Amino acid sequence: MKIYNKIVYDIDNNIIEEDSYEYEGPLALADFVSTAATAATPYMPYVAAGTAVLAGRQASEVGAYNKAIADRNFRVKVQEAERIQKQKEFDLARFDEKFLQLQGQTKTAVLTSGAELSGSGLRALKFNADQAEIEKNIIDYNSKVAKFRKLEEANFALMSGELAKQQAKATELGYYAQAGTSLLKAFE
Repeated sequence: MKIYNKIVYDIDNNIIEEDSYEYEGPLALADFVSTAATAATPYMPYVAAGTAVLAGRQASEVGAYNKAIADRNFRVKVQEAERIQKQKEFDLARFDEKFLQLQGQTKTAVLTSGAELSGSGLRALKFNADQAEIEKNIIDYNSKVAKFRKLEEANFALMSGELAKQQAKATELGYYAQAGTSLLKAFE
């Protein structure tokens, strides 16, 4: 078999110069992948351990990020609950204004009709007042239900954040255990 040390070609692919010798011995494939793999084999446990440590750190960062998102969602839900409370106060104040207008119109209607503010006129005012109390109670009840729903959503967001953090911690520990196992294999 001819082994070439140097070959020089011209522009037309003709050999101009060559330096070679005849070889008759054993042959082995010397490609880059097998050579690199053979050379890197003693270091593979360290590479695997380093990769596992990096994955553990990444898992920790992902958990912290997910926890931060859940904490933000918690704060948003609490703010929504506070807005519901303020909206209820606004709605009740507005309702009271409209109710006072209605009562004033009813009194005016009774008095301008020539009747006295007694009997059926007073019953109409009393009925309106009773209905107003029922309506205010409904507004109050609905706002409390909505507020407690938002607070429950806030608590769920907080729990989700804690769960994400714990899951990330477990994943992180798994990667660190993997790194330790890889290092132990290096000393076998």
